[in-house]
Amino acid sequence: MHISSRPHRQDLLIGAAGLAGGLLLWAAGLHTQGGRVFGAHWVALVPLAVTAAMELLRRSRPQAALAVGTLALLADQLTTGSLVTVLMYTDLMYAAVVYGSPAAARRIPVATFLVTAAATVGFFTWFRRPDALLLGVVIGLVSFAPALTGVSVRNHREAASAARLRAEQTALLAEMDRVQAVTAERSRMARELHDVVANHLSAIAIHSTAALSIDDPATSRDALGVIRENSVEGLAEMRRLIGLLRESEGEERPSAAPTLDSVDSLVAQAGSNGASSGLTVTLEDTVEDAGAAAAPLPAPVQLAAYRIVQESLTNALKHAAPGPVTVRLGRAYGRLTVEVSSVLGGRPGPSAPGSGAGLVGMRERVALLGGTIEAGPAVGGGNGRGDGDGNGDGIWRVRAELPVEERAVRE
Repeated sequence: MHISSRPHRQDLLIGAAGLAGGLLLWAAGLHTQGGRVFGAHWVALVPLAVTAAMELLRRSRPQAALAVGTLALLADQLTTGSLVTVLMYTDLMYAAVVYGSPAAARRIPVATFLVTAAATVGFFTWFRRPDALLLGVVIGLVSFAPALTGVSVRNHREAASAARLRAEQTALLAEMDRVQAVTAERSRMARELHDVVANHLSAIAIHSTAALSIDDPATSRDALGVIRENSVEGLAEMRRLIGLLRESEGEERPSAAPTLDSVDSLVAQAGSNGASSGLTVTLEDTVEDAGAAAAPLPAPVQLAAYRIVQESLTNALKHAAPGPVTVRLGRAYGRLTVEVSSVLGGRPGPSAPGSGAGLVGMRERVALLGGTIEAGPAVGGGNGRGDGDGNGDGIWRVRAELPVEERAVRE
């Protein structure tokens, strides 16, 4: 820590006030003792001036100021003496403990206590008189008492500084938690918004392109029907999501979390949207564990499974070659399996561009639940037309496994 060499304003005032008070007492002829080695009255001004000068260093160089002040106090005992010199010395002792190094703050009180105790015993042994003990008391008041006061003040300051530091750290941690919470909420909202909008807008884009490129009134009418259906459903889901974000006090929280019961309608809609592209969408639901069907699935698991199916069907509508698209839901031994397979390869007709956020969103959802997900060509898959069972050549498969026990779901 850098210490300024310039005297502090408060130190300047203390030094100037001490010097002025000492001069005033000297001019009035008030001294603490008489009959000393240096009996001339003016000699007492020298220790006074030196001690006042050391007051300027009480904050910037406290240990050096105390050392010089101690010599000045000893010299003052050889003169007629000044009460102000003694008082300023006690301030130097106090400042050396408060502003000095931690080692000095520990050693000075111990040293002054030993000096006080030794002087008390020494004077009593030398003079053999009870009033000799008063000399030890005076030394203790001049040295040990201000040092002990400095220790108390320093401890309080360090405690206050530690409390401020803890408060700042707590505020920083709270701000970090807030930022992380906001970031996580934004990511969750982004996933929900993408899943809600992408499916319907992809169908709208494909059928609107078909209506514009094919000069057939019947085809255009069918495409417009699909566009209207997807627009209405997309707006309904958007309203549910916006209602959730605009939740106000006293109002019932709107439901914006679809469940697995809605997968049938999702598959039916995907079949309707993909019929013009040669896609046939089917659903297979199996339960291998007899006791599994009785236990309800946690809401986060149902939402994640629904969104995985929705996004996979959206990707199939965008990129799959004509052929079967199979959705499989299986529940066995504490895990829910979601699998969607479609045919790889080029496709005729219009297609919708992808943002690449769908697979990322699915992986994030599965990771939050502690499950696993695989997305890519099936083993042995090629670029030709597949057989539709998810195991043959030319098959793109998305397979996710989600834990269905409440304690395993990390919300």
